[in-house]
Amino acid sequence: MTDNTASQPAGPGLSDGYKAYALLILVIVYTSNFIDRQIIGTVAQAIKADLKISDTEIGLVSGIAFALLYSLLGIPIARLAERFNRVTIISVSLALWSGFTAACGLATNFLQLFLMRIGVGIGEAGCSPAAQSLLSDYYSPRKRATALGIYSLGIPLGSLFGALLGGKIAMEFGWRYAFFIVGLPGLLLAVIAKLSLKEPVRGGYDAAPVAGSSAPSLFAVFKSLFGRPTFRHMAIGATLSSFAGYGVAFFAVPFLLRGPFGLDVATAGGAYGLVGGVAAAAGVFLGGFITDWIGRHSTRGYAVVPGLGFLAAAPLYVLAFQQTTLVGIGAYVIAPLVLHYLYLGPTFAVTHNLVDPRMRATATALLFLPINLVGLGVGPVFVGRLSDFMANRAFAAHNLGDFSAVCPGGSAAAGAAAELAAACGAASFDGVKAAITITAGVFYGWAALHYLLAARTVKRDLEAANAG
Repeated sequence: MTDNTASQPAGPGLSDGYKAYALLILVIVYTSNFIDRQIIGTVAQAIKADLKISDTEIGLVSGIAFALLYSLLGIPIARLAERFNRVTIISVSLALWSGFTAACGLATNFLQLFLMRIGVGIGEAGCSPAAQSLLSDYYSPRKRATALGIYSLGIPLGSLFGALLGGKIAMEFGWRYAFFIVGLPGLLLAVIAKLSLKEPVRGGYDAAPVAGSSAPSLFAVFKSLFGRPTFRHMAIGATLSSFAGYGVAFFAVPFLLRGPFGLDVATAGGAYGLVGGVAAAAGVFLGGFITDWIGRHSTRGYAVVPGLGFLAAAPLYVLAFQQTTLVGIGAYVIAPLVLHYLYLGPTFAVTHNLVDPRMRATATALLFLPINLVGLGVGPVFVGRLSDFMANRAFAAHNLGDFSAVCPGGSAAAGAAAELAAACGAASFDGVKAAITITAGVFYGWAALHYLLAARTVKRDLEAANAG
């Protein structure tokens, strides 16, 4: 895993065609990353019914099981990416998380599924710090928000294909095959990435290439980032967005399946994936493009654009989940999906532009630490626990007993009276609806506050970083 940057061209020496190809491969890798991460949300209702587990347990395997080691290992792997070949790190990580995703389909109980999800998290920890570091050496500072925004299209694209494929496969063959079919192709993609991606000289677009220089200490990177209020506010805002985003995303398909909409898992997954994926992709791309354009005139745009996006998205999400028809939900949810995803490109660009080239993989990992440990790790658990709590409250109104005991897996036992079955279904839907609505309204609004606070200092902090 040696760092062969000295024998490779700097970013400016690579053709535009190759840069586009490399960016495409990294987008596909990140899409695979999110398909394998998000697929469990699409098939969650089937897993819940088959393994007889609660929404809280669904939240645990969706969130903390994946996020704990994913977040904690991101930093040591990023330290390796500052010193060694980043392409190799990406390829090995991709093979590892793809294998564990396929293995999730073999789980027969909550514990086994929990352990397989830990394995997926371990593999995925090596992806984005190394990939984003590569992209900052492929593209100049003025184009980084756009490039990192395009790379971040892997998030909505992965969510889209994960929902479309997962729902269709689960309906036709069962939820286990969904994990097999989306996981195994990643092994081939790992070989393609290793053979075709080039390792550029670090800092080719900066003051001087840094090939052969030693990587700064972890403390130096930490100080460069957290010593600046801009990064602190952006990191908090991104974490709050992640908390809401992952919590809502993992329970979006169950929300559609439990509601009075008459959907099967393939239709629900397809509807969520298509509407959510396209709208989110538009937001991710526009966020990078708009802020790079505004950044030519005012660097405050890197914080103002996401802040205003979150501020508008919060009440629109609340309105969307209060609608009683699919058409109404779809009509109201598109705008906030576009608006809340504006933050990704500018957040990553500011993070990279605040530090030296040999700090960028570590900087990405430090940004991802709270985003994933708190956002991804706790967000789904919070929504799941809140859903169980609100479902219990709704069920108690019928005086039919304890919801978790009477309705294991959210449904009445086979052969139960129609009244009981209807009460279980209604309480389960009311619970997840309330949990999603509260989470989106509160946490996206909170995220807006921190980005708007970052707008007060972003110009000063970027100028200080460039002067240093």
